[in-house]
Amino acid sequence: MSRSASVLLSFVLDAALVVTFAAVGRASHDSDVWTGLAITAWPFLAALVLGWLVARAWRAPRVVARTGLPVWAVTLAGGMLLRVVSSQGIAVSFVIVAGIVLAVFLLGWRLIALFVQRALTRRRAA
Repeated sequence: MSRSASVLLSFVLDAALVVTFAAVGRASHDSDVWTGLAITAWPFLAALVLGWLVARAWRAPRVVARTGLPVWAVTLAGGMLLRVVSSQGIAVSFVIVAGIVLAVFLLGWRLIALFVQRALTRRRAA
């Protein structure tokens, strides 16, 4: 896979996981996931883009500490801030749950990729 394809795939995966987070949240509170999904997801998607810019994620999109942590932190904090300024509101419990779920999603796939890469490297060396 080319470097640019890897970067694009990493961003698309992050974005898909953020939308999944919003959809699961809507499903747990509303009967219709699709109605209003864009309204729920946009603050976190916008913050995700900002997180990618802050972390310069395109340089090492799969690295957990250098890329994943700042992308997660900016996505969480920025998403909450954008929810507040767009009158969507937040609650402490929502911030906690969002922090945990986004960490599992945005850091989790990077950890899995790291373990897979290490396993493949060991297999090639053997």
